[in-house]
Amino acid sequence: MTTLTGADLDALKARQKATWMAGDFGEVAKLTETTAIEFMARRGLKPRMRVLDVACGTGNLAIPAAKGGAQVTGIDIAPNLLDQARTRASRDGLAIGFEIGDAENLPFEEGSFDLVVSMFGAMFAPRPELVATELVRVCRPGGQIAMANWTPAGFIGQLFAVTGRHVPPPLNVPSALLWGEPATVRDRFHDHTTTLRMTCRVAHLKLPFAVARTVEFYRSYYGPTQKAFAILSEEKQTALRRDMESLYTQHNRACDDTTHVEAEYLDIEMTCT
Repeated sequence: MTTLTGADLDALKARQKATWMAGDFGEVAKLTETTAIEFMARRGLKPRMRVLDVACGTGNLAIPAAKGGAQVTGIDIAPNLLDQARTRASRDGLAIGFEIGDAENLPFEEGSFDLVVSMFGAMFAPRPELVATELVRVCRPGGQIAMANWTPAGFIGQLFAVTGRHVPPPLNVPSALLWGEPATVRDRFHDHTTTLRMTCRVAHLKLPFAVARTVEFYRSYYGPTQKAFAILSEEKQTALRRDMESLYTQHNRACDDTTHVEAEYLDIEMTCT
């Protein structure tokens, strides 16, 4: 549980917002669009179902949910990502309500949604105990909560560890990767569920260029990576780049001048009491 309060917490949240607004996360989100479509296909969508996408980013879950006939709302802390989500929805002729909001304090009444989802988003909020409480609060009794969270042992977890050796994460804040540990998820939701199913799955991240350029892609477009490089000296940037390239090379399944890594995530599905 985070021990940050007051001004320290406000400063942390401001830094997080700036981080996710940096670069162009829309380019990174394209890598998991197929994973998002598959994730939503497992949710048993029905026409007129009320769906909330928490930390929706550019709409990877919200858009397939709306295409499935659901009434969808998406919420995120980053206004530029919401702008991209609205553009995508408009292009597809979809009526989705995208709003600014915080996963720790959702601006909705109790039981407002039949399905509450989050993919690689709500896991980054600094107070996970509040996130769990809010997801449950806005989900109707008998409704469903579903999350996709990177695991500590998977490729993204290892990538975070590499970055953390060069740029230590904030103190007094639980690791986002704890959301990818089944025991932690059970502990956070155990009083609020009648069923809880967790399955390790793989997201295939495919980039059309070699490892060195892949690292530069993330440095350019992925806010956390961009911010990590920005605070390091030139010498330390070189060391971080070398370690990232080494990790990608170890995990690269492509046999040509492209990059293909398999990133494990925990698929969580629960029914609310």
